[in-house]
Amino acid sequence: QVHLVESGGGLVYPGNSLRLSCEVSGPSFGNYAVAWFRQAPGKERLFVAGVSRTGHNRNFGGPSKGRFDIGRDDSANTVWLQMIRLEPDDTATYFCAAGATSEYWMVHTTSDAYDYWGQGTEVTVSS
Repeated sequence: QVHLVESGGGLVYPGNSLRLSCEVSGPSFGNYAVAWFRQAPGKERLFVAGVSRTGHNRNFGGPSKGRFDIGRDDSANTVWLQMIRLEPDDTATYFCAAGATSEYWMVHTTSDAYDYWGQGTEVTVSS
């Protein structure tokens, strides 16, 4: 069983930065692509960014392009999401998710491709 725990959320001012972490426990971390999704109150869950199981390929959702970065540290079973120039529209609960992929370079962008989910960490961007 794969277990994911997010951390790093909080309240920040617009324009500031935040780094989220996702610690993944369980067997075969290297077999999973890991992604971040976010969900604002009353809105659908959206793909933010994902990294392939080897770490060589990354994929970004529309709002995160140019402002967010994602990476994985397999020695620590951790995936991070670095966010800069945060905006009030970035306010949401951020979830990390892990899913097996048939190819090492794959990064799926839909939530149904991911089998394991964390509980989420809240990010609030407000002045």
